[in-house]
Amino acid sequence: MKIIISLLLLITCLAGCKDIVKAAKENQKKDASINEPVKNEWNYLFDGTSTEGWRGYNEKELPTRWIIEEGTFKSLGEGGDIGGDIIYGAEAFSEFELSLEWKISEGGNSGIFYHVLEDEQYKAAYYTGPEYQLIDQVGFPSKLESWQSIGGDYGMYDPDFEGLLKEIGEWNTSRIVFTKEKAAYWLNGKQTLEFVPWSEDWNNRKNTGKWKNYPDYGMAESGFIGLQDHGSFIWFRNIKVRKL
Repeated sequence: MKIIISLLLLITCLAGCKDIVKAAKENQKKDASINEPVKNEWNYLFDGTSTEGWRGYNEKELPTRWIIEEGTFKSLGEGGDIGGDIIYGAEAFSEFELSLEWKISEGGNSGIFYHVLEDEQYKAAYYTGPEYQLIDQVGFPSKLESWQSIGGDYGMYDPDFEGLLKEIGEWNTSRIVFTKEKAAYWLNGKQTLEFVPWSEDWNNRKNTGKWKNYPDYGMAESGFIGLQDHGSFIWFRNIKVRKL
C-alpha cells in the first residue's frame, strides 16, 4: 500500500513539474515578444541631442557648418550647389515614411534627399537622390518655376501648396511616404503631390527635363536620406523615419 501511495505522489509531482515548466516557457515567450521591436516603429535620425550617424556627402565626418543649436540641427549657410549636402549614413532606406520639422531664413533654399548613392563620380546628393524642395516661396530673390516650388519633387513634379505657406521663422512639417507603388509628399498636413516611381510618366519627365543628363538620378531603389545646405540658414528638428 505504501508503494502505491508513493507512486501516486511521484506521478502527481511529475505532472505538477510539467505544468510549471510549461508556464515558464509561456512566460519566456511573452517576455521575448515584449522585447521584440514593434513593426514599423519610428526611428529618430535626429532627436535634438546627437548628430550620430550624420556625415558629409562622400565624407567621413559631419562638416563643421552643421551644428546643434537649442535642440535643432542647423546649417550655417556655407554650402552651395556642390558641397552643402549631408546624409544619414548609418542606414539606407528603401520603402519608408519620413517626417521632420523645419524652418528657413529669409530667401533661403534647401531640400530633403532620399535614395542617395555615394561614389566619387557623383559630386552632390542630387546626382542620384530625388529632392523634396524646401524654399522661401515668397522671398526667394529669383523667379521660381513651378517645379522649383515648396513641397515639390524638384525638377519632376509640381506641388499644390495653396494655403500652406507659413511666415519665415515659423516651423513647418514635411512628410514623405515612398513605396514602389506610389510616392507622396505632404506639407503642413496637406498632400502636395503623388506619383508612381519608375512609371512611363516618371521616365518621360526624367529623360526630357532637368535630369536628362543625370543617368543615375532616381534609379536607386534604396539609399541614404540627406539634407541640403544651399547657402542659407535652415533648422531641422524631430527627424524620424520608419520602414514600410
